[in-house]
Amino acid sequence: MKLKVIPEDFMVRELARLPVREKGPYRLYLLEKKGWNTIDLLMCLARAHHLPYRLFAYGGLKDRHAHTFQYVTVKHASDLTTEETNFSLRSAGYMDRPMGPDLLEGNEFAITLRALNAAEVSRISRRVDEVRGFGYPNYYDDQRFGSMDRQMGLMAERLLKRHYNGSLQIYLTGIYPEEKREARERKLFFREHWGDWATCLTRAKTTMECRMFSLLAEKPKAYIDALQMIPGEELSLLFSAYQSFLFNELLRRILQELGLDLTAVRGVAGPYLFYRRLERKELAYLQSLFLPLAASRMEFPDARTERLFAAILEERGIKRSSFNLRRVRQAFFKSTPREAVVFPGDFRLQPAEPDDLYPGRQKMRLFFKLPRGSYGTMLIKRLTMPL
Repeated sequence: MKLKVIPEDFMVRELARLPVREKGPYRLYLLEKKGWNTIDLLMCLARAHHLPYRLFAYGGLKDRHAHTFQYVTVKHASDLTTEETNFSLRSAGYMDRPMGPDLLEGNEFAITLRALNAAEVSRISRRVDEVRGFGYPNYYDDQRFGSMDRQMGLMAERLLKRHYNGSLQIYLTGIYPEEKREARERKLFFREHWGDWATCLTRAKTTMECRMFSLLAEKPKAYIDALQMIPGEELSLLFSAYQSFLFNELLRRILQELGLDLTAVRGVAGPYLFYRRLERKELAYLQSLFLPLAASRMEFPDARTERLFAAILEERGIKRSSFNLRRVRQAFFKSTPREAVVFPGDFRLQPAEPDDLYPGRQKMRLFFKLPRGSYGTMLIKRLTMPL
């Protein structure tokens, strides 16, 4: 099976409740793109129009390896309508507030699975009915952990342990899957010469690298001051990655404690455990279960969830109070509830047909809707998991 062979194989359209006005301080746009991630494209547009990036707002991040449609606002009077080869920005009215995640209802997906053999076609067809009846675990998928360094882990965990030097090292030297060769080599140089700030400064390239290494060259132990330079939005994403990691671990342990027959699918930050079927009691429990994202103040749905979460924190050497960071305050950990399992809406599977890109193989198209924050790629993992 092959996924995302071309951008049109993975189409995502935001579903939103938008308070559109005829006039207002925020211009609303529909952003259509492929080959770009959301933040990089908005930063590019900000530079092209000589506007501060902070004037741009969005509801959710969309993958570069997809054809996506999403809403953004710009707090600027001029019309920024743009048509380019791989993206377009089309005016859609005005709003009295910026775009944000709270305005999103979910996402609509149209996905093509390619290079399927007959056994895969049969297996996927059967599993669609299983997912309709029992849903699937609402894990955060690998995309959420792009900031995870394979050797050093997640920056936020070091920060929660007050390992300021270590968290800064991950921030400046962490190597991510889609990193370009030049960036990888530069970060390996920083890692090799960590602590020799003047030497690191000779290879600094990005604005943040230059600022941080310049500071450290003058004040060698100023780790906290350097961490305070990280933009709030970026730090918030790093915190969210760690919350997602803990959520996934908690959900895994709940499924294991229920004694379910589980199949493991490898993930970059731990295995994804899937069930195929549920008894009525288990279905009722999981269908109504919302798990809290990690923060200093959390509301747990039951004693089991609280006990398992406490065990996870103890194993990782963290306390609940650790999430109240007093020295790095550009962003903070906020606890919100997230569904433990998800049921795709308007779930349709088209019959298999010959694959125009892979002769002798077949392709299938899936159509479905998911609530805000749920991953279409996780559904694909569930449908194509090993026997």
